[in-house]
Amino acid sequence: MNKLAEHFAHASFRVEQVCRYVREPGMRCDGYTEPFPGFVFPLRGKAEFIFNGTSYTLAPGQVAHGGAHMPLNRKVVGDARWEYLLVLYRFCTPEPAGLCLSQAHFQLTPGASPRLTELLEQLWRLSRQPGGIRAFQTETLFRCVLEELFIRVRNQSSGSEQALFEQISNDIHEHYMDALTVRALAEQHGMNDNRLFYLFKKYAGMGPGKYLMTYRLNRAKECLLASDAPISEVAESVGYADALYFNRIFKKQFGVSPGEFRGRFRNNPYEFQDGSIHR
Repeated sequence: MNKLAEHFAHASFRVEQVCRYVREPGMRCDGYTEPFPGFVFPLRGKAEFIFNGTSYTLAPGQVAHGGAHMPLNRKVVGDARWEYLLVLYRFCTPEPAGLCLSQAHFQLTPGASPRLTELLEQLWRLSRQPGGIRAFQTETLFRCVLEELFIRVRNQSSGSEQALFEQISNDIHEHYMDALTVRALAEQHGMNDNRLFYLFKKYAGMGPGKYLMTYRLNRAKECLLASDAPISEVAESVGYADALYFNRIFKKQFGVSPGEFRGRFRNNPYEFQDGSIHR
């Protein structure tokens, strides 16, 4: 991991393209990678990517890197749609000695990271905007994505702390609709609030309260786009008994009320990214 981070630190590179793909269950595609190396960031679902005969099973929490002009076979696994972000980049000067990423394929496991997901959403939005300032911001943001990715992967080696965080975050994913509190999560896992905050700040880049809220509101967005359920029912389904409070924090997080979000973005959800309205 240190060698990979050092390679990017000393290389001159730029983002060539950011693509977002959605593939249906069972879909297969055989061919070659692009003329540039790139990272595959899974967003939902599962797929098998075979680079040069080496197979990688990808799902959220995992990232793959593929070199340029490589034989590539892809297959969607399971019954869910496969969605991912592909970030292609190119080296502007010869790569530093030690690695040749233009010809390398490998898999990294950063684990669940709402911050990485948020950065990827921002990168996708910025990459679609014209102008030199947007291009500069895209380059800067891609470096932030790499930093978060490298830190997350490095932290995987922290052993018991990482395992504890994954256990607590999985509890949140499974029981977010219940009356969870930071205090209850801490007590349930035999620690105080400060220790819990430290774990989430280290491995998720945010406190446990914000992590829980972010996860709930993201599930609420999916529900709003997928159903006609009343706002109060959506609120209750993600753990908020008070619909007025749900409306308030949803609008603060995303800039629009739940009803406005459903009405304006249901038919084109990708026009709404990272809590901002894009015209």
